[in-house]
Amino acid sequence: MKLSSIQKEIIYGTVLGDAFLQKTGTQNARLRLEHSEKQEAYMSWKYQQLENLFANKPTKMKRTHPITRRTYGYVRLQSHSSPWFGKLREQFYLNEKKIIPKNFDRFLKTSRTLAVWYMDDGHYYQRDKSAHIYMQKLSEEEIFRLIQTFEKQFSIRPKIYCRPDRKACKLTFNGQDLKQFVRLIRPYIIPSMEYKLPLDPVTTESENHSVF
Repeated sequence: MKLSSIQKEIIYGTVLGDAFLQKTGTQNARLRLEHSEKQEAYMSWKYQQLENLFANKPTKMKRTHPITRRTYGYVRLQSHSSPWFGKLREQFYLNEKKIIPKNFDRFLKTSRTLAVWYMDDGHYYQRDKSAHIYMQKLSEEEIFRLIQTFEKQFSIRPKIYCRPDRKACKLTFNGQDLKQFVRLIRPYIIPSMEYKLPLDPVTTESENHSVF
C-alpha cells in the first residue's frame, strides 16, 4: 500500500482522534471512520485525501441508541485491509483499548496531524477563550508522554485534566499556548470545521465597530 507523507499525517491525526483500527486477521487491520451527518463535509474531505485506501465512497447509515432508542444518522468509511494498518494498530492499541504509544513523538510531528486530531476531537469555547481535545482514559505515563511531545514538537505545554474516575481526559490550550496552537493548525482547518477556531480578532473588531 503506497501512502504519501501527507496521507500518513492525516491518518495519524484521525487515529489519534475518532478513527478505529479494526483487526481483520493475525497481521492485518483496516481503518474505520465514522462521523455524524453534520460532519458529512469533513468525511468527504477525508475521502478525497485518502481515496486510494477505500473500496467505496462514504456511506450514510442509521443507528438506534440502545437506551434512549433515539435514531440518528452517521457517515461511515472503511479502508481496505492491510499489514500497514495492522502494524499501526499494534502501536495504538493494548488489550483492545486505544493508548498513547511509547514512540508517540514519531506520530505527532506535524501541524497537519495536530489539526486533523483537533478537527476530530477538538472544541473551542469562545466564552473561556480556550481550546480542548477530548481523549480516552490516560495513565500518568501517557500524560507525561503527551506533554513531553507537545513541548518537543510544538513548543506548547497543554494542561491535562482527567475526570475523578479517570474514564476520560482532555487537553486544554489557553493563553500563549492557545495562540501558538491556533497559529499552527489554522492553515489546515477545512472550511466546514472553522467553527472550531477562535473568531478572527480583525473580524471581531470590525463587527464591534459596526454595532456602534
